[in-house]
Formats: sequence, structure tokens, C-alpha cells
Amino acid sequence: MNKSDFLTAPFAKPVKMSEDMSGPARFVNRELSWLGFNWRVLEEAENPRVPLLERLRFLSISSSNLDEFYTVRVAGLRELALAGNTTPAADGLTPAEQLTLIDRDARQLMARQQTVLTELRGLMSDVGIRILTRHDLEPGDLEHLRDVFLNQVFAVLSPLAIDPAHPFPFLPNAGFALALQLERKTDKRPLRALLPVPHQIDRFVPVPSPSGMRFLPLEELLFLHLDMLFPGYRVVGDCAFSILRNSDLEVEDEAEDLVREFEVALKRRRRGEVVRMKISAEAPAPLKSMIMRELNVTDAEVFEVTGLIGISALSELVLDSRPDLLWPPFSPRVPERVQDHDGDMFAAIRKKDMLLHHPYETFDMVVRFLQQAARDPDVVAIKQTLYRTSRNSPIVEALCEAAEDGKSVTALVELKARFDEAANIRQSRRLERAGAHVVYGFLNYKTHAKISTVVRREGSQLVTYPHYGTGNYHPITARIYTDLSLFTCDAALGRDATKVFNYLSGYAQPESLDNLAISPINLKARLLELIAREAEHALAGKPAMIWAKLNSIIEEDVIDALYAASQAGVKISLVVRGICGLRPGVKGLSENIRVKSIVGRFLEHSRIVCFGSGYGLPAKRARVFISSADWMGRNLSRRVETLVEITNGTVKAQIVSQIMAANMADVAQSWIMGPDGKFTRATWPEGEFAFNCHRFFMENPSLSGRGKAGASDVPQLTHTAD
Repeated sequence: MNKSDFLTAPFAKPVKMSEDMSGPARFVNRELSWLGFNWRVLEEAENPRVPLLERLRFLSISSSNLDEFYTVRVAGLRELALAGNTTPAADGLTPAEQLTLIDRDARQLMARQQTVLTELRGLMSDVGIRILTRHDLEPGDLEHLRDVFLNQVFAVLSPLAIDPAHPFPFLPNAGFALALQLERKTDKRPLRALLPVPHQIDRFVPVPSPSGMRFLPLEELLFLHLDMLFPGYRVVGDCAFSILRNSDLEVEDEAEDLVREFEVALKRRRRGEVVRMKISAEAPAPLKSMIMRELNVTDAEVFEVTGLIGISALSELVLDSRPDLLWPPFSPRVPERVQDHDGDMFAAIRKKDMLLHHPYETFDMVVRFLQQAARDPDVVAIKQTLYRTSRNSPIVEALCEAAEDGKSVTALVELKARFDEAANIRQSRRLERAGAHVVYGFLNYKTHAKISTVVRREGSQLVTYPHYGTGNYHPITARIYTDLSLFTCDAALGRDATKVFNYLSGYAQPESLDNLAISPINLKARLLELIAREAEHALAGKPAMIWAKLNSIIEEDVIDALYAASQAGVKISLVVRGICGLRPGVKGLSENIRVKSIVGRFLEHSRIVCFGSGYGLPAKRARVFISSADWMGRNLSRRVETLVEITNGTVKAQIVSQIMAANMADVAQSWIMGPDGKFTRATWPEGEFAFNCHRFFMENPSLSGRGKAGASDVPQLTHTAD
């Protein structure tokens, strides 16, 4: 099997930087690094190797990502700048300086989104899918659209006049509206009005066609029928605009009722200050000025758009009816070991620790684990963390069933899961009605750990079956997020999980943990210790290597520890999907560090770290960990997170020689980071094979999930040494 140079070639020649690398220049700015990640997402929308409608999906994702970035990160920086805060970030930039750079990059990004959309519209039209404007309609379309307007849209609309008796209305976060300058036909009396575009209706209206598929944006349908909304008036000027508001929640430190406080905070979120407004580039100057004045928006917060406002809505046009334009179908596997035991999860786990790699192995096994526990008469207790989950969650359903059956059920529901707060409040009330003990963890820390425990009576003993995950208990996102699920009945890991739940529910800080480190107590210290120990191996002349896979690395102490390890001779290979504040390949600083990012069919989400421990990688004696935490200040200091050491030999081999090696070997979906913080798409000669780790995982089962057939015939990309 071909492997990429990233796995097999020597490290690249280090680059000497002009800046002083002992100061802030050794770090890459967090916000600009995130924008770089979103550029990579957008560039997948331009990738001809990606199916056409999947390219449209990537374009939509790049837009929704940017919206969230503005409502949280930019909003926070804006507050700091307005308050006169000049404290620099790790890279030396003040909030105001960061906002200037963000604004320049984001404007270029949004302009590029419109260019990509124009290209995709042309390609879609070639295969029979057209996005229309009202000027593209044929006479026969108008009668059909009039019926759609009257029967499916009209009753939801609220046209709003703006005059002394009708002040400018409130528009919530992500509000989208048409602004109109009208003139009464009888006496030419002017009237200004707003027409909010309802989000309860699909953004794209199907228009019948004898051949192909045609769609009209909802705002275009509204423009067509303004005469029915404002009879007796003619339109003399119009534009469309959308707004984003500050969506970061503030909760009182001494809140007596955390649920009620969050319900109030959610209402405040809708009314936060406007941080960005998009408006039609051709908007009449008087309308634009009025909107800016009423919303208290400055020129710096206005983005004029030539094209479609609200690109994120294009996800509606990723049509299941055109499978020829989507990724080939993929059905997640059920582990053979579970099948060998007729679906009995506990019997499969008793046989041997089992690590499932989602979405390649179905997340249904996690759901089955809890459903089986709910119905098993020998199960006496279930404990579960819930950070994000689906609206009609089968996991919450199983917990309710268990509680109603008289089992002891404890659910740690994290109310501070951004943008899922309202859903989590609903889930917590539902669990309480079923009789579960619902706790909310800490006021100052988010509980981001992914742990579940089932306590089962077996003979004269109680056996704890913990599940440790790297991703959320969310069956929907688990179809596209790559994550790991460790199932075990190891007594030490069971005790560790129980101690974590006691910490969450009773503030009882664990005095000792066998195979687990948790933040904010000792996870960061454990990481720094392991990195330093690897440096000691290098200085002693032993093989010294670190492999890590994360979503983000920005924690300054960890980055400095990696720099020190590199200078000691440790070979460090990092797979970082999103933000990376570390500069790889800098002479005298990080010549032994290389970084890549994988952006492809699935969203890389699992967190893994492997230490050679004096034996190099891969090696049977390496120390291997899975984690819920990225290497960010918030994860290591302000959240409850887990770092779980893997001791089972087969699971270690699966992580090192299969999962990590395949990520390292990937070429087809990889971007390589340079010392300047920029990522460059990996290239390969025309006609040559380019290894794709997602395809490899889809085609090959995980080692620890094998059943009677054993693991000997499962491909591994590396052989594990002693």
C-alpha cells in the first residue's frame, strides 16, 4: 500500500524566520488561523474531485461557520475593543488589531463565496438544477408561484410600515428582511417598510419544470408579490439585508436557579448588539442609511453583497433525489464481535475491550449499549454526561425508560453547550419528569467530558461498564464526525469514571485516578509531564516521537513544551483539523515538528495522542491516549475533560498502526502547514495513487471490533515494534 511522504520521508528542511521567535511571533493568531481553516473548507467547494452537490454543501458550511465565528469570536473581540482593552493575545495582537485583520480576510472570504456560488450555479445548471431569479421566470411559472404564495407563504408574513406610529421593529439574531421604499399611487406619498423573511419556510421554492429542477429563492417570491402585501403602493426602491448579533451568553455567577438563569440569558442572546450586517450592494442610499441608523451599525460592520445573501441556506439544495451528485452511499458497519454475541453489548465487552471508530462503525452501538442497559433487569444504575445530543434523542429516551423502570439514573446535562442551551433545558426537564437525577455540573466550568457508566449485577458482584468517547452523544452528527468510542469493563477504568461522576454531582475532587487525567485538575499537567518525558528520552539517545490528532492547538504552555521537545530531538507529527497556534519547521525552534490538516468527506473530530516512551512509534510499549479535550486554554483550564490511557494491546495497535498511521499517510485530503502559519494543499503527480484515509476506514474494519475471524487479516499501515 502506498504511503505518503508525511509518514515515511524525513522532516522538511527547517526555515529561518526573520522575526524573533523567542517572543509573541512564535505563535500564530488564533482568529486568523480559524479563518484559514474556513478557507480550506471553502476550497473544497472548488475541488473538482468532490461531487457537485457536496461542493455546494461545503460552500454552505463555510458560510454557517463564518456566521458563528462573528456571533461569538468577533463579538467578543469587539466588546474588548470598545471597552478600550489593549491586552495583546499570545501572538502580540490587540483586540483592535485582530479585528482589522479579521475584517480584511473575512471580506475576501465572503467575496470568494459569491464567486464560488456563481461557478457552482453554472455547473448545476448543466446537470439540470437551476437557481432562478424573478427575472428568469417564464409566463407559465407566475400562476403556479401565485398559488404557492397565497397558500404556503402569505399567512406567515408580517409587512411592517415604518413611520412615527410604527417604529423600526426588532430583528432577532440571523434576521433576514426586505427593506422597501414605497410610493402611494394616488398621491405619491412615500412610505418605508420592512418585510421580514420568515425562517419557518424553506428558503428555496421549487418551480415545476418538464426537464430538470428549478428553485426560486423565497425573497424573490416575495418581491414578485409585493402588490398583494402593499396594495395601492408601488416600489421605488428595495434591498435585502441580514444581521448577526452578539450571541455569547452571560450568566450571573451567583445564579440560584441555573436553568431559569439560562432561559433568561437565551432571550438576551436574541437581543445582543449587531456585529455584522449584509446588505444588497445596490441598496438605495436612503434605505441603507435608515437601516444602519436604526440598528446602530457602523460602516465597518456592513458588508455589501452582490449575489445571494444567506449562503448557508444552500444546504437545502443538497438533494437526496440526485445521488449521482453526492458522495457514494456508505453504510456504517456493525462490529463483528457484537454480531457474534447476537447483539449483546455487555457480552461483547466482557470478551475484550472494544474501540469503535465512528462513523465507520455505527454509533447505533452506543445507543444500543444504553437501550440494553435500560431494559436489562440486572442493571441497577446508569450515569451519563450530555453535552450535545439530537432533538428526539434515543439516548435520552433510553435514560428516561431506565428511570421509569426504577433504575438509578444520573444525567449530567451541560447547559452551557453553546447554541444547544435551549435544547438541553428541554432534555433536562424531560429527564426529571421520568425520575432521573439531573445535575448541571459546575457554574464556572463546562462539562465537556464524554462518559457513560452502566452498573450491572453479575453474580455476587457489581460490574461497571464505562464508555469513554471523544465526541458528543449525538446520533445525527455521529454520521459525519470521526470519533472514538471505548467500551470496557476494566475495573480501574470503571472506578475512574465513577470518581468523575462523583466530582460532577457532589464536587468531590478525586484524590487518585488510575488511567485517567481530568481537567481542570491535572490533565494539562499530565500532558506537559508526558511531553517533557519524551524530551528526556531524546536527550538520552533513545527513539523519541509524539503523534497527536486534535481539532485545535493554541494553549501557550503546551506549544512551548512541544517546541522544547522538538529542540531536544523529539520527532513530532500533528494532525490538526482547525486552529493551530504553533509554527512548525522553524529553524532553532520547531524543526522537528510537522503539522497537517485533513478536510474531506467526514469532519475530523477525534482527539488522540501517542508517546513513543523511548521506543519510537509505532511500538507496543508506546503510551496511547484518547481525549475529549483539544489543546486550548478553555479545555485544559475551564472545562471538565478526560484524557484516557489505553492499555489493551489490540486497541493500542488499532489507534497507532491503523487510525493514526492512516491519518498521517493521507494525501488526497491533506493540507500541509508552513512556518508562516499558512496551509498548502498536498499535491501528487497526475495519474498517481493518492492515499485517502476516509476511504481506507470505510473499506477496512477496526481491529478491536473483529469477531471470530480475528484481527490478523485487518490491514495496518505500520507494524508495531516491541
